[in-house]
Amino acid sequence: MNLTERIKSLLGKTNKAEHLRRGELGERTAKKHLQKLGLKFLAANFRSARGEIDLVFRDDDCLVFAEVKTRSSEDWTRPAAAVDARKRRLLSQTALDYLRLLKNPPVKIRFDIVEVLLADGVVREVRHLPNAFAMERPYRYG
Repeated sequence: MNLTERIKSLLGKTNKAEHLRRGELGERTAKKHLQKLGLKFLAANFRSARGEIDLVFRDDDCLVFAEVKTRSSEDWTRPAAAVDARKRRLLSQTALDYLRLLKNPPVKIRFDIVEVLLADGVVREVRHLPNAFAMERPYRYG
């Protein structure tokens, strides 16, 4: 990193890659959308050694772990299709890490997906898919 890039970085004026800017827009949009639905925001971008959860909310007596998928096109597949078995396993493990930090409270949990569709860099549509998948085995009970 040269001196100019380092100064810009320290001032917070770095040029982010397009996919990162789209992802941040999608997460902000998803957060506002879920809050309008009455969910209480708890955390964004929770990270553990095993992964990251985009958004964490409370919906009455349930903790909601939300994965946000932002796309500018659905030509090939829906954004939610990117949450494959591997991603579901990582989200399950990371959710357990989050619960461990809370000392494993006896709460219900669910995994939601929020699809954010863009057109020319502007939000065109938001789709909330509540309870999109169950915690992956062997991490779930029963």
